[in-house]
Amino acid sequence: MITKYVQRFARNAVGRDFVVGDIHGCFAALEIELAAIRFDECIDRLFSVGDLVDRGPQSSAVIDWINKPWFHAVQGNHEDMAIRYVEPGNRDRDHYMMNGGAWLIGMQRHQQVEYADAMATLPYAIEVETDGGLVGIVHADIHGKTWADMVQAFACVDSNNKLKRVTNDVLWNRDRIQSEDHSGVPDMRAVVVGHTPLRRPAALGNVYHIDTGGWLRGGSFTFLNLETLESTPPRTRSLEWEAA
Repeated sequence: MITKYVQRFARNAVGRDFVVGDIHGCFAALEIELAAIRFDECIDRLFSVGDLVDRGPQSSAVIDWINKPWFHAVQGNHEDMAIRYVEPGNRDRDHYMMNGGAWLIGMQRHQQVEYADAMATLPYAIEVETDGGLVGIVHADIHGKTWADMVQAFACVDSNNKLKRVTNDVLWNRDRIQSEDHSGVPDMRAVVVGHTPLRRPAALGNVYHIDTGGWLRGGSFTFLNLETLESTPPRTRSLEWEAA
């Protein structure tokens, strides 16, 4: 069951599929690292765990990236904050400023709406078919005990309150990584998330954590190959926390 909140992509029959960790407006640095892995825009695809904007110097390039035919992202909590900031009557200006939102706050109203509308088109979850099975992508974690539970919950959304109950987990939840829960997601080959910065990518069961602070001084982007589930740089067996 696919909803407007969940997008599915068929297997890439001609090139490679990668997922990248949180970008946070560091698109120029991302382009350098894509060149290093010889990313081919003609046949390869790049998926993103979200948090495309805030903190970095090129957040205003986000619409250009959303429109690239080979780039596909889910919403992260920073997209959510940006969208909510632009909503009429919002009172979270100081909170959003503290979280890197100055780039959007300083724009004229019509520009803010354009950016918010573009980010609102992004799904909350992506499914990608691979030879080894289905791989899921969300920003922070799944909602419920299985991927199917989450998709069903999205299908039943008929109010903002119901949507918020699901997205609180999908966009914000750190329970799995903070408790180092290795139980995994039983109905998926793998699930890929970002949200919590680590020094090196790591896996808890079949949940791959790939935010390695490409937006931080001294950090780098992690690319996870969806066919092989191998990452660049290689993942570690234990969590190595990064100070955000």
